[in-house]
Amino acid sequence: MKLPLSPPRLESIIQDRLGDYVSVLARGIGPEVAGVYLHWDRLRHLNPPEGLDHDLWWLAIRQARQAIAKRLPLHDTQGRAFAVSVTDSLHRRLHFLDREAAGSILGLSPDDGRNERDRYLIRSLIEEAMTSAQLEGASTTREVAKDMLHSGRQPRDTSEQMIYNNYLAMRQLQDWRQHTLTPEAVFEIHRLLTQDTLDDPGAAGRFRRADEAIRVYDHRDGTILHEPPPADQLPRRLRALCDFANAADGEDFLHPVLRGIALHFQLGYDHPFVDGNGRTARALFYWSMLRSGYWLTEYLSISSVLKKAPSQYARAFLYTETDGADLSYFADHQLQTLEAAVNGLRDYVARKTRERQQAETLLKPSSAFGARFNHRQRELLLDALRHPDKHYRIAIHQSEQRVTYQTARTDLLGLESAGLLQRQQRGNAYVFRPVANLAQRLEHD
Repeated sequence: MKLPLSPPRLESIIQDRLGDYVSVLARGIGPEVAGVYLHWDRLRHLNPPEGLDHDLWWLAIRQARQAIAKRLPLHDTQGRAFAVSVTDSLHRRLHFLDREAAGSILGLSPDDGRNERDRYLIRSLIEEAMTSAQLEGASTTREVAKDMLHSGRQPRDTSEQMIYNNYLAMRQLQDWRQHTLTPEAVFEIHRLLTQDTLDDPGAAGRFRRADEAIRVYDHRDGTILHEPPPADQLPRRLRALCDFANAADGEDFLHPVLRGIALHFQLGYDHPFVDGNGRTARALFYWSMLRSGYWLTEYLSISSVLKKAPSQYARAFLYTETDGADLSYFADHQLQTLEAAVNGLRDYVARKTRERQQAETLLKPSSAFGARFNHRQRELLLDALRHPDKHYRIAIHQSEQRVTYQTARTDLLGLESAGLLQRQQRGNAYVFRPVANLAQRLEHD
């Protein structure tokens, strides 16, 4: 990826164009261009407003941003405090998340039964575990990863181990959110995420050393895109990060979603570990969001959105770093990512609800399809639609339906023959589980 061109220094523009300075400010130019928080690297290719050149246009925009900027107790390698300017577009996205991620989506509510919500939780945990690992090089396919996590088998290679570790970490977030963040806790999160995946197993859960220099390069020409702080600064910087994460807002309020985004950015910027920094940064974001009451975050997969455009994710880091520690670029990108993840979840829940309702209609005794099965089989299929991960046993079906063992066996084998259940050997007995996408299978049979 090409390093973005850094903006001209404001001091130089003011000094060279002092006579234009006051008149430019009087134009009332805002911090965004048509609702977009543009970096100089993009702005310089656009046509400036009439009467302005690019330098004066940039001066007006930067002054508007600085007027609303909120400085954070987090710093870049030059000692500059990161700051975020909460523009109108950021306010709109924050309001959207306040309404959606802390509220409910049609078909998914914090008041739903645990089993009802678990269907979506398991799906999101698996999706985030897979895509977060894939962002950092894991190559396992979605089908193989789902089979591993659903069946409970042990990972077979490093890629599967990365996904397995991510899954375990995501499952533990509910417990972690009850506690304040400490450097020891960050080490534990990193250790869990990187267990059995590093070239040096001893690097899990510890800072990188001075002899383990980390640089991010442009692979095309070798340009250094990012050089994290030296190793001897890492303890102090991680302590400051934890203090920021645990801070209670007083008069100087920072929106909790922005706090979580800043944690994500700073951990990635500091790169305190030899590997696994991105996974750890995203885990801290989830921890912060859940701790702040955004319960729906547990059901979102931000990595699945990031994976669709990884270059934009990397560019958001670079924009912040090349424009005077302006964290607004990264915040804007992450808020768009969250909005896309929420909308994706909404569409998924709506689609699954619609498919289940259609399947339930098909299973009515009066329908031609429903008439193919007896009332016990229809009842089991309706139960399987609501609990797609449930296992069924002949003996339990026999007991619940008060029929003979042979009748219960015929019921389940009949559903297997119809392609609606899968049979697996468990010890000396068979268990049956619904096929994947049962609702779609019912609709198309």
